[in-house]
Amino acid sequence: MTLTNDKTDDKTVVRDYFNATGFDRWRRIYGDGDVNKVQLDIRKGHQKTVDTLLDWLKADGNLKDITCCDAGCGVGSLSIPLAQEGAKVYSSDISAKMVEEAQKRAEETLKGENVPTFEVKDLEELSGRYHTVICLDVLIHYPKEQVEGMIQHLSSLTESRLILSFAPKTPCYTLLKKVGEFFPGPSKTTRAYLHREADIVAILESSGWTIERRAMTKTQFYFSRMLEAVKTSD
Repeated sequence: MTLTNDKTDDKTVVRDYFNATGFDRWRRIYGDGDVNKVQLDIRKGHQKTVDTLLDWLKADGNLKDITCCDAGCGVGSLSIPLAQEGAKVYSSDISAKMVEEAQKRAEETLKGENVPTFEVKDLEELSGRYHTVICLDVLIHYPKEQVEGMIQHLSSLTESRLILSFAPKTPCYTLLKKVGEFFPGPSKTTRAYLHREADIVAILESSGWTIERRAMTKTQFYFSRMLEAVKTSD
């Protein structure tokens, strides 16, 4: 009973935040306009994660032949370059305002060519089958007990590859998080959850995945661990 209440509360907080003050903040961060030093640092960190992922996918040489699900697409920072590379992209986000902004940016950038399909849905409402499912910088908003179910559901949509990023739980980052909680700021209203890499790997392996590639992005205010999991060979 307690888990259900926590789950509802977290999703409500995330949805409300990214449809209000959070939307304005993150639209600026993921844009190209003027931002403060902290926001610029986060922008650079997130872009590095996106660039690393794109390098992985380009190296495989088959982007034009695959379908991708960008689960938690935000304003389209990943969906748009994936579409530019020729992938057929389905993109979703829990925030209607984020999806609206992503759709606008995609249409302006892609000029009607291979525009992703955008939809307002949370992770556990997603359906369909995709060659590659990607979920970047979303798991930080949810506790371990919810993340396990989310990863298992994303696994059920994936034919070949699942790529996740999360804020790793280490002594250093745990301390930084505690320090940051003393200075929350008016626009930082979501809960932030750190996750042990071993826990995420265990969830993936229990669903039949093998870790193929790993990457870590660290800046002063942004830290994200990314894992690429592929189907375990029989």
